[in-house]
Amino acid sequence: MRSFVVMAMFVASLAHAAWGEYKEVRTLTIDSDELALLAIDAGAGSMDVTGVAGLDKIVLRATIVVEDGDEDEARKFIEKRMTLSLQQENGVAILKSHFDNGRMRFSSNARIDLDISVPQGIAVKIKDGAGSIDVSRTMADISIDDGSGSIDVDEAASVDIDDGSGSLDVSNASGDVFIVDGSGSISVKHVAGSVTIDDGSGSIRVSDIENNLTIVDDGSGGLSISDVRGDVREES
Repeated sequence: MRSFVVMAMFVASLAHAAWGEYKEVRTLTIDSDELALLAIDAGAGSMDVTGVAGLDKIVLRATIVVEDGDEDEARKFIEKRMTLSLQQENGVAILKSHFDNGRMRFSSNARIDLDISVPQGIAVKIKDGAGSIDVSRTMADISIDDGSGSIDVDEAASVDIDDGSGSLDVSNASGDVFIVDGSGSISVKHVAGSVTIDDGSGSIRVSDIENNLTIVDDGSGGLSISDVRGDVREES
């Protein structure tokens, strides 16, 4: 009987946790006429950026998640602590998405997951705190400054990544690729330009590079190189 009561209490606790998660979805759009760059400043949460041929605007779908709180408390917290905006300044679209630091309840249990559609050809510059980043089919220059979380970039022009920790996967870039990484595995393939990698720790796999490959530092971890048609230099 005692085991049954403990089990029942555990199941009830899980049900309450699921019930206590508050979610809210907001959509923002901005016309892309004369825009050449989308600059993103984001805090905790995942981020998906997808290039769409023929699209004439930037469309943001933000899923706001506050854990372990009832609806009224979560709404008050969001209104007081959340920044979520998409504006144009001097030909640049600026997206801000984060919760302000504070001692309030929920401060460490809230995130904003971003799903962003952009016209192909608009460059994207990302400054991100934590969470996975997936950028695909932009056909444009990509710059990422990330604290932690996996990064996946596919079908871009040039790619410049400065990452603290988390796996990196870059493929199908028509320009040069530059990577500075603290820790985590790195995979780079199908690049029409040159590749430069400065890595702290983690395995590195590079394949199908049209021009040069430079490994500034490979830290610790395995190194696999294949089908590089330019020069290969290891400076570490």
